[in-house]
Amino acid sequence: MLKIGLTGGIGSGKSTVSKKLDEMGAFVVDADKIAREIVEPGEPALAELAEEFEGILNEDGTLNRQELARQAFASREATKKLNSITHPRIRERTDELFHEAELEGEKVLVYDMPLLIENGEADRVDHVLVVDAPDDVRVKRLTQYRNLDEKDARARIDAQIDRETRLAVADTVLDNSGDLEELMEQVESFWDEVV
Repeated sequence: MLKIGLTGGIGSGKSTVSKKLDEMGAFVVDADKIAREIVEPGEPALAELAEEFEGILNEDGTLNRQELARQAFASREATKKLNSITHPRIRERTDELFHEAELEGEKVLVYDMPLLIENGEADRVDHVLVVDAPDDVRVKRLTQYRNLDEKDARARIDAQIDRETRLAVADTVLDNSGDLEELMEQVESFWDEVV
């Protein structure tokens, strides 16, 4: 089974590429989806987060994601707290899904992981695929499509590793500074060449 580690900074278009690879037949393990699952009401991670970060629960006991993000990305220390609670649980669920893909005889597994490099997960895959876009393009996308203000967008970008570090680990880079059609052509070429 070919394991592809898909990564890219927030606002780079990584999720768009992940969706396309899924449509092309890859078994996608989405770390962001897992991260949402582990903070559902009743999950231990949610209780731990509520102890560390004040006022992050809605009245119905669900997580107020915006408030958590606002606090967790305000400083490197706060981001570390968030990661120390969520990352071990994400890793555990990821391991289960990797095993499931092997049992099902999948040919291509895509590990869609924003923090693939930061968390030292690149060694778990055979090929690192990075979706890249300049910071100013990413800020524009985050303010336009995710309704973040510019300061929050830049704080989230700054909380991740810089582009140069991410690109240095890449086996393949998809340039997403253009339009969607250009990106999809690159994904199809990647599939034909690597898979």
